[in-house]
Amino acid sequence: MKKMLVVSIALLFSMAVNAAPAKSEKQAKQSVELRQSIFKLVKSNVGVLGAMNKGRVPLNPEILQKNGERLEQLSLMIEDYFATDTSGFDVDTGALNKIWKEQADFNSKAADLTKAAVALQAAAKSGDEGKYKSAIGGVFKTCKGCHDSYKAD
Repeated sequence: MKKMLVVSIALLFSMAVNAAPAKSEKQAKQSVELRQSIFKLVKSNVGVLGAMNKGRVPLNPEILQKNGERLEQLSLMIEDYFATDTSGFDVDTGALNKIWKEQADFNSKAADLTKAAVALQAAAKSGDEGKYKSAIGGVFKTCKGCHDSYKAD
């Protein structure tokens, strides 16, 4: 019985990290559009963080908190919206096809963004300005780590 449970869990896990191929060009295009929407929202929330980190705008814990919450929620959507493998279609995307060959690593990088967003919220709540920039840097580090591996230039 225990062995059966372990095998069932292993099967569920393996299914969770393997994307299903898009069934049509229409589905592939729609998947790309949805993914790009998420990343446009991510970009809109990290833009002000970069400005704060560079001293262009004052550090603001309320904005850090709010944008950290938004980034956390958006990061939790990434894995779901990359569950459709669009590599079999000629779609306009910045995503490299190796995402679907290395999906466990890609999903791990999305989880890193979640952790960094949570750390940003904690830094914002701390009231310690010294922690703000470090937490902002943590968010950008996770973005860069994923872009370096899985985004076309």
